[in-house]
Amino acid sequence: MSDITIYELEAAINFWRSRSPSSGDELVLCKEASALSKPYALMIVQRQTVLPQEGMDEIARAAWDSYVSLKNGLTK
Repeated sequence: MSDITIYELEAAINFWRSRSPSSGDELVLCKEASALSKPYALMIVQRQTVLPQEGMDEIARAAWDSYVSLKNGLTK
């Protein structure tokens, strides 16, 4: 498994936000963007530029894997 850069993680969050925009009066993020925002915030606070894939919880990992699959499918 490879590491995920902060830029890749940000791109994944933006991908999910554009696919499923925030909703409701509270502007709640979709579950995928929300799951990825947690490790993203930790990376910022801890001043990290890369995150091992194993460092994500199950929901964030599923969101990441789906993003990669969809992105690869869209670029082929």
